[in-house]
This record gives sequence, structure tokens and C-alpha cells, in this order.
Amino acid sequence: MSSQELADFLRRRREDLRPEDVQAETTLPRSRRARRTPGLRREEVAALAQVSVSYYERLERARAPRPSPQVLSALATALQLTEAERDHLARLAGQVLPAGNDGAPEHVPEDAQQLLGRLDGIPAYIVNDRQDIVAWNAAAAALITDFSRLTPEERNLTRISTRFRDTLCTGAPGSETDFSRQVAAQLRAASVLYPTDNVLAELINEFATHDPDFASSWRNHAVRPIPGVRKHLHHPTLGELEIDRHTLGLPGSGFSLVMYTAESGSPSAAALKSL
Repeated sequence: MSSQELADFLRRRREDLRPEDVQAETTLPRSRRARRTPGLRREEVAALAQVSVSYYERLERARAPRPSPQVLSALATALQLTEAERDHLARLAGQVLPAGNDGAPEHVPEDAQQLLGRLDGIPAYIVNDRQDIVAWNAAAAALITDFSRLTPEERNLTRISTRFRDTLCTGAPGSETDFSRQVAAQLRAASVLYPTDNVLAELINEFATHDPDFASSWRNHAVRPIPGVRKHLHHPTLGELEIDRHTLGLPGSGFSLVMYTAESGSPSAAALKSL
């Protein structure tokens, strides 16, 4: 990743943090200048992280040497980053090596395949870091679409949701913002792991062009995971459904399990059981 990406991430997280978000016992440095934006000033972040103002300013201008792990930890604490954001910051600074291969994994581990098969009656599929759907169960095919009829290029979660209208299940207008934010966070993390993956780069450009919510989240370096997304769907056979989309990472595999469930005892839950 370039120093410009690191600079942009720091600036956006600083602008998101308000003075009132800082712990009450912490004294921010005084300034004679009026606060023109609601976010913290650079000198305030520098003071919180106990680094020099000039060094932090150079970081945000992409002119400073690569920060050490100690400085990164101090900046992460000062900016109140989540665990996902801390990891992203470290990767931007080159503190985590990219994956050894050139692209997202394709071979699904046997234990993950077995788990998918045991989710009887629960629509579920497995995606890689590019959000390619690489395995699925019968309930997922009945709820969404027959994935086997799609080409591998078409069998991408975001492409299915945004481009292919022959799927069995589509989202109601206005219900896809969280989904777009979630995909942007997942692909942002994948782009750091696989910096030479041209297929991934093309997907990101494609989604940013067609989905304003994705583009906004991408520009804002949104990397906080959204493990659950509520979806309001219209199915041609089952009718209107209100279901929850859950994403669970499969540790050490590069894959995630996506499941669709409904509130126990609800009409949507009864409908899912009929798949």
C-alpha cells in the first residue's frame, strides 16, 4: 500500500473523532484558532499519541517514514480504532505481510464443506475474500438463485446482488446500504492481503462505479465488520420475507460462511422451513 493510503486513512479517522469523544481526564492542547471542523486537530492527535506534531502532519501528508509498531499502536489508541481498524492500519503501514498467493483462495476446506452440508434447512453459502460464492447448499439455491447455472465470474455475491435480476430473491429499495458497506469493508481488507490480484482490483472498480454506497464506504476506508444485516426480500413463491444475513469468518481459511435466518416463530421463519 502507498503512503497516501495510510495518510488518507489517518485523516478520515481523525475527522471522525470529536473532542467530546476523548476521555474527560485527558487534556487536549489549547489553540487560539477557532475549530473550523468538528473533528480533532492534528496537534490534538499528536498529543494523544505522544508523537511530535510535525511528524504526525508529515504522516497525513504522506511524507513521513513508515511508522514503527509502537507508533502505530499509539496512533490506534489515540484515534480509538476498533480491532478491525487497528489491523487495517498495520497493514497499510506494511506491518503485516500480504498473503503468499496472488489472489483469493478457491479450494474450500473439507471441514467447511461438511459444515455447510449440516445446515439443513438454513440457506447458506461460502465466499472467499473476493466474495466469490464457491460452495452453497440447496436451501440457498432455492432462496436466491441456482448458482450452478451461473459462470464462475457471475457467481460473485455483489454481482448477483447488483447486476443479475434473474435471481429468486431481491432486496427492497433502501435496504442495501448496510450490505454495500459490509462488502466494501471485506474487499478493502482483501485488497491489502492480495495487492497484485487484478481480478479483485477490477471488481472494486466495477462496484464503485455502479454502487454509490459502496463507493462512499470505500473512500472512507470503512473496515469495521458488519456481521449481521437485516434484509427485506420479495420471493416469487414465499412472498415478503424479513431475514437476517449473518457472516462468520472461518479462521485460517480465507473463507466466510454466510447464513440466512429469521426470527423464531415469525412468518418468515415458517417460510424458510418450506424451502
